[in-house]
Amino acid sequence: MKIAIPIVDGQLCAHFGHCAHFALVDVDEKNKKIAATKLVEPPPHEPGVLPKWLHEQGANIILAGGMGTRAQDLFKQNGIQVVVGCPPAPPETLVGAFLSGELVTGDNACDH
Repeated sequence: MKIAIPIVDGQLCAHFGHCAHFALVDVDEKNKKIAATKLVEPPPHEPGVLPKWLHEQGANIILAGGMGTRAQDLFKQNGIQVVVGCPPAPPETLVGAFLSGELVTGDNACDH
């Protein structure tokens, strides 16, 4: 499992398309532990680019604060499960909560 998280200033960015980096978190599914985390700079944000790029990076889940319906559909078409409404927090905190089933999500922060 590889989880993608849009990051700005060390924590989740409310809008995935405006992030400075993506944290790509490799997860040991058997032990429900983080195996590795790396920060990568995304390509320029244009419709459809990030879902394809993250798929190429091996991501199969994205934790996001907000995401429009069309973007969610594009991620799903690229085999990436979308979780929206995640709070701003460091990637390791979010992934730990996700893996333990304790990730509390709120409203989709995307207003378009």
